[in-house]
Amino acid sequence: MRILILGGGSFVGRAIVTALLNDSHQPTLFSRGKIGTNLFPSVPRLIGDRDAGDYAALAGGTWDAVVDTSGYVPRHVDQAMDALGDRVGRYLFVSSHAVYVLQDVGPGSDESTPLRAPVRDPDVLTDATYGPAKVACEQDILARFGLRASIVRPGKVAGPHDNQEGLTYWVREAARGGRVELPGDPKQPVQLIDVRDLAALVVRLLVDGRGGAFNAVGQSLTITQVIETCAAAAGTSVEIVPVPERRLPLLQPTRPWSTRQRSAAKAQAAGMPVTPLPVTAADVLANLVP
Repeated sequence: MRILILGGGSFVGRAIVTALLNDSHQPTLFSRGKIGTNLFPSVPRLIGDRDAGDYAALAGGTWDAVVDTSGYVPRHVDQAMDALGDRVGRYLFVSSHAVYVLQDVGPGSDESTPLRAPVRDPDVLTDATYGPAKVACEQDILARFGLRASIVRPGKVAGPHDNQEGLTYWVREAARGGRVELPGDPKQPVQLIDVRDLAALVVRLLVDGRGGAFNAVGQSLTITQVIETCAAAAGTSVEIVPVPERRLPLLQPTRPWSTRQRSAAKAQAAGMPVTPLPVTAADVLANLVP
């Protein structure tokens, strides 16, 4: 399949491009050309700036599908769809589980969970506007592509080449051994998705031509289990020490904790694998810069 990737230079996009190449597909990258320029030398690259509305590089060409990893506000997806017209068969949008209402809907909530009220043109993306802006993006894509729209809603993504502090932070802390400060409830759930599992789901949805929304989330564990798993991957022994609350990666001091206990049944039925956390932690550790 010929797949256009909007993004593809870092973490999630990088994993998707890798999965597509491993499955013998033909990706083309569209980005500003500033990140990951040394990656995928055989893959065609088109240069444009979505924030500036520059889609001139997409004036020609046809693709079986487009995978949008860099759409955050409605004008991003609207302008991309206008530029592509009818020259793509399917639009797969990498959204977020932040689209769901923040109320406690209970563990095991699925894709039928109510969505937050959309925000169409936020001045800035914050915790309050990020999810609602993604809702608006989803609505526009569904209105244009209908059954040819696929929506993937990841939870917290982890894995090699992560460019944000998340699991990486706790892998680094656990690798030192000894006391690990935990400014939160030891029983707080954490739900990670290995970036390679997310990428595998994207490829499977494209190959199968499967539309609809899918929660890309992994097993729900406690933060204590996550830290202990990271220590086991590093071969260290840790003492988890409760300390006063402060903001750290993966910690959610206030409920609802059910936002970290969503169901991945639909995504798994569609072919999403589930990499065990010990494997993800070990691979993150191996990828850390000394």
